[in-house]
Formats: sequence, structure tokens, C-alpha cells
Amino acid sequence: MSGTAADQPTMGARTGLPNRTLAAAFAVLGYATLIGYTDNYVRVVAVEAGLWQFHLIRTLMAAAVFFAVAPVLGLDLRPKSWRAVAGRSALHGGAMLIYFGCLAFLPVAQVAAGLFTAPIFVLLIARFVYGHALGPARILAAAVGFLGVILALMPGTEAPLGWASVLPIAAGALYALGNIATREWCVGESAATLTLGFFVALGAAGLLGVLALAVVPLPVAAGADGFIARGWVWPTGTFLYWTAVQAVGSMVAVGLVVRAYQLAEASRVAIFEYVILPIAALWGWFLWGETLGWVALVGMALIVAAGSAIVWRGQPDA
Repeated sequence: MSGTAADQPTMGARTGLPNRTLAAAFAVLGYATLIGYTDNYVRVVAVEAGLWQFHLIRTLMAAAVFFAVAPVLGLDLRPKSWRAVAGRSALHGGAMLIYFGCLAFLPVAQVAAGLFTAPIFVLLIARFVYGHALGPARILAAAVGFLGVILALMPGTEAPLGWASVLPIAAGALYALGNIATREWCVGESAATLTLGFFVALGAAGLLGVLALAVVPLPVAAGADGFIARGWVWPTGTFLYWTAVQAVGSMVAVGLVVRAYQLAEASRVAIFEYVILPIAALWGWFLWGETLGWVALVGMALIVAAGSAIVWRGQPDA
């Protein structure tokens, strides 16, 4: 047998499925590259429309693409377990709603730092709920990666931490539960089914939000500041274009990350998701000319080091 340890599949502690760690890492890299690009343009959408309308329209677009290509690609979109797919979709959808909702009253850095506690929750849940063996290397990698997140995001944090900071951490916990559910609950489900379920959950939330704001309108600030409270508005060409880019890009990206969590245990894959921070920063620099200080660069180096350590330490007890 040839290749590094990461090339060789190892067996999951509970499912008995092989851990294809390196393949999962490349899937997450593709996800991060796509999502880092598309998410940079949410600021354009936020100027004209609202969060709820955005999720609703994006889901309708994504669903149309799914059902159009499914017969061509031979995709079976029917869940094997409706309950498992619905539960997993609700967890990830809830995490994303909390994440975007918190942006209305907390700094972006604080919210992102809360969401990126997910790998820590993944490790705790995998160990104490599902009994996965976690050696010191993976625990250390998670700690180093989280320290990198703090360093990378600290320069943008201006508000003091308070009780409101619990909400982004709750998003991180829900996101972690959804990642665990991908492998533990949804064995045998296709990546297409799980991706469509994720979009449907967000679309349903978007529809409820649009209806609620139609019945009880809220004061709406101008521009991006009104993103959360804004109800239905007549969509412009700019909104439809970038929402379509978001729909297709996110559909492919989420499909890749779902596949990653099917290829390896969530406690392994979660570390790789840290790579979205440096990639999103690179897109921000390329698209908008945004630059980072040396503290943030050190943090991102730690993030990459943590992910690399997991790849090269691809053993069952790592």
C-alpha cells in the first residue's frame, strides 16, 4: 500500500464506515472556496432586500435547479428517512438563521467567533454522546484552530462580550449537532438529498419570516442595516442575479461539505472548516481590497496548521 496515512481509509468508531480523511479535506476546500466567494456578495443583496426574502428566493432557485438536473444526473432526491433528513436540516437551518439574525445587533467578528465554536462542540458530542475515540492530537488541533479563530477575528471586535454572545455560540452548537447528524443519522442518504433538505429548511423559515413581517411590519433602517427587519420588496435585477449566484454556488458548496461529512467522522472534518476564514479573507482582498493585520494573519496560519495536522495524523486514535 502506498501514500500517507491520510490516504488510507480508517474505520469510524460507531458507523463502521471508512474514514477517507484526505478526500474529505479536499471536499471542504472546494466548499470553502465557493462559499467564501458567494458570501462576499451578501452585502450587495442586503442593501436592497431582506434576509427572509433572500432565503425564500434562494431556496426556490436552488430547488428549481435540483429538480431540473436530477433526471439528467440520475439523482434520487427522496430521503430514505424523512425524519432523519428533516432533523438534520432543521439543525443546520437553525444555526444559519441564528448566525444571520445576530448580525443585526452584534459585530460580525463576535458572531463568527461564536459559530466557529462548532468544532469544539463536535469533539465533545462525538466523544461523550457517540463514544468516538479522540486522541490528544485531534484535541490539540481543535484547541490550536480555535485559538487561531480568536486571533483572526480579534482585530474586528469592538463590543464587549455579554449575554448576547451566547446566541452565536448556540448557532455553533446547532451547527455541530447538524454535522454529527450527517454521519450518525443520515447513513445512506445522498449528498443531493441532504443539500436540498438544508435549502428547504431555510426556505420555509424565509417564507414564515416574510409572512410575519407582512402581518407585523417592523421599522426598517436604510441599506444593509435593515437586512433583518426588511420584509418583501420588489426584487431588482441586481438582487435576482446575486441571489441566483448564491443559490447555485451554495448548492454546490453545501453538497461538497455534506459529502465531506459522509467521507469521514465529523470530529475529523470539522477542523478543516476553519480554512473558510483565510479563503474568505483572500476573496475579500481580491474583490474589495480589504486587508488584514499581522495578528489576523498569525491566527489564520494557526487555523491552516490545525487542519494540516489532522490530515497527516489520519489514524483512528489520532
